[in-house]
Amino acid sequence: MSGPGPFQDKPSLRVESLTLARGERTLLRDFGFAAGPGGFVEIRGGNGAGKTTLLRAIAGFLKPRAGAIAFEGVEEPSLALHYVGHLNGLKGGASVLAHLRYWAGLFGAAPREEEALTRLGLRAQAELPARVLSQGQARRLALARLVAAPRPVWLLDEPAAGLDAQGRGVLSALIEAHRAEGGVVVAAVHEALGPAPSQTLTVGA
Repeated sequence: MSGPGPFQDKPSLRVESLTLARGERTLLRDFGFAAGPGGFVEIRGGNGAGKTTLLRAIAGFLKPRAGAIAFEGVEEPSLALHYVGHLNGLKGGASVLAHLRYWAGLFGAAPREEEALTRLGLRAQAELPARVLSQGQARRLALARLVAAPRPVWLLDEPAAGLDAQGRGVLSALIEAHRAEGGVVVAAVHEALGPAPSQTLTVGA
């Protein structure tokens, strides 16, 4: 799936012969894949297999032991991606709307708070502090940064954690819309998110 969308430079990601370790333990060896515009790569594996480590390496948080991670069609990789970890990373006293405004400012994006509230189903909670949100609402808010500050490459670590069936439908729609715009999604998952992936890779097998 691909389309012209807003990402006119056609972003792509290439991982080549990657070796990653945690301490003295090698998690991935000679691992690679490529994802072009509209690509959705599903990363599977058991707990501790290296899924999160892989995403963090692609995000630039960890240095590989060997191999290369390359982005094409983007001027600065660190400014072209969103990393959403398995923790929500919210400030309990800040409102839903304050989070959206913060992310838009942090990532230098034109304000899209209203769109984010609507697409994530959080309009009724806009003025509420994050600490009173349900688990599912908090996860939706964490994912709302993807809309509030658009970037072409999404790295998602267990993005459906805490979501009910309706929330999973919202997430599925976000992924499909991003792909239709020419964006790239790489997600670590335990089970299918809904959209058919371009490829499914298993780590730690």
